[in-house]
Amino acid sequence: MHIKVDDLRGPEIHQLLQEHLQSMAQHSPPESIHALDIKALRQPEITFWTAWEGAELLGCGALKELDAQHAEIKSMRTSTSHLRKGVARKILAHIVDEAQRRAYRRLSLETGSANAFAPARNLYESFGFSYCGPFATYVEDPYSVFMTRKL
Repeated sequence: MHIKVDDLRGPEIHQLLQEHLQSMAQHSPPESIHALDIKALRQPEITFWTAWEGAELLGCGALKELDAQHAEIKSMRTSTSHLRKGVARKILAHIVDEAQRRAYRRLSLETGSANAFAPARNLYESFGFSYCGPFATYVEDPYSVFMTRKL
């Protein structure tokens, strides 16, 4: 598996992000969906990575700088055809390593509260993330779960 910074221009990533947004819409009302579209992911404070095996896109993830000491994980997604193969674990490890390299002191995330998001929450817990209240511009929402980890 090769993880690289992605410019969000390829058709494969457009398709995966569309799948990501559609999946979020199945489990959360529109006002509770915090997934970013391609335009939002191209902001300068966001670094976006994709994982590849040859020419096949396996998954993606992003790191958004909130301030000099705090960053947020965004757009974690594994292609449906590559679920349960360790893709998300490797992308998350890459993002955590990069956050540490950048000397952030805290790494946080928002994910869904529905049962469909349980595998994601379990993955984050296995990396030392714990539950917390809303951070940055988030507010309490029954469809959201917030997690954080000191680095």
